[in-house]
Amino acid sequence: MTVLDEKSLVAGVDSSTQSVKIVIRNAHTGELVRSGRANHPSGTEVDPEHWWTALQEAIDIAGGLDDVAGISIGGQQHGMVALDESGEVIRPALLWNDTRSAEAAGELNDEYEKLHGGEPISNAVGSRLVAAFTASKVRWLADHEPDNASRLAAVALPHDWLSWKLSGSTNISDIFTDRSDASGTGYFDSVTSQYRRDILALALRDERQIVLPKVLGPFDIASRTLGGVAIGVGCGDNAGAALGVDTQAGDVIVSLGTSGTAFSVSKTPTHDNRGFVAGFADATGHYLPLVCTLNAARILDAGSNILGLSHNEFGERALLAAPGADGLTLLPYFEGERTPDRPFATGTLTGLTLRNSTPENIARAMIEGMLCGLVDAVSQLESQGVAVSRILIIGGAAKNPAIAPIASSLFGKPVYLPQDGEYVADGAAYQIAWTLIGARPQWQNSKMEMVELPADPSIMARYLTLVDRTSSW
Repeated sequence: MTVLDEKSLVAGVDSSTQSVKIVIRNAHTGELVRSGRANHPSGTEVDPEHWWTALQEAIDIAGGLDDVAGISIGGQQHGMVALDESGEVIRPALLWNDTRSAEAAGELNDEYEKLHGGEPISNAVGSRLVAAFTASKVRWLADHEPDNASRLAAVALPHDWLSWKLSGSTNISDIFTDRSDASGTGYFDSVTSQYRRDILALALRDERQIVLPKVLGPFDIASRTLGGVAIGVGCGDNAGAALGVDTQAGDVIVSLGTSGTAFSVSKTPTHDNRGFVAGFADATGHYLPLVCTLNAARILDAGSNILGLSHNEFGERALLAAPGADGLTLLPYFEGERTPDRPFATGTLTGLTLRNSTPENIARAMIEGMLCGLVDAVSQLESQGVAVSRILIIGGAAKNPAIAPIASSLFGKPVYLPQDGEYVADGAAYQIAWTLIGARPQWQNSKMEMVELPADPSIMARYLTLVDRTSSW
């Protein structure tokens, strides 16, 4: 049993698409003691060993775990880590943003409906499948790499696999997960907290009993490191972020990372048959209705590269333009899109004239286009009964000086910027502190900056017209 005193430390990890971050905090107060970070390789498929190497590097940079009572890992959702019976990785992990499984997702949605008299798959697992879901990637593996599919003995998610590696186990039966991450597989029912093995078998085209991670409670001690450090169950990245910013009723978090997400904690599940809102679980035993777009911070990367500016300079130029960018509208589908489900779409900039073709207007249009996709995402949450009183914007792109004021004018609601932090890693640390203390920790919440500007509905109207016009692309 782990006994905590007032100086006990806990560690939280965010293993994201681009990097791994670790924070080590006081379990009782949340005070940050030290931290570490290491990069991941780019791409939409990655050998998981890179994640393990990066995690060890980040832990070393953070001063190690010798004085830490517990650790919990939050990680990017959906990715497929395919393992053989000895626990060896069969092929590089397909990440959430790998769209090669888009056709497989559509097939699975249709096949499930035919087998169940027209009942949509979202009734079973909370979400209509898209390319990101693990089930879609399992089907892709079965159809395109049958030899690898025949070796498949277990399927893990990124945070599951890292937690298992941290435990030192090599037995695939020891892999564990939580409801939040399991709810992104496409073969887990978060209402009953049971896997839908019939959907997994449909995806694999095989009735074999593939090993799936044990789904533990949100505050279980799942395992221990070889050094005796307690390992928490962990969570998906968005569920971790919801813990990290201490989400309250009426809050919608808009996260601007590699992808863009809008989500809220709910006591009731959602089942959006249209496929816009994913019915995920959260990290506390509730639910996490979520809308995800593929294009967020990288739109700022692209815009900065086009104009030859730094991110801050890009934002400053955008603020010099009038709202609406003098008629320019961007559809930011630079890498296809997940919501709406257009995996093979491309970006579109319309309304160009000789008069409005300025760096300032282009910068403004690119930021407005990225944010309009997330304004639309929040409206989809509202259509599923999610109450929205304020918007909390987090993620790397939230630091750009143009984001908060432009977002406020588009959302038409108060926009809050939590103090800069590693929200997913903070949430994972909060989770393991809660686990070890046995009650919700009373961490001191940082103050939030609030921005509230009048809404300009004409910008969103132009954007939605462009979305409709390109619906067949």
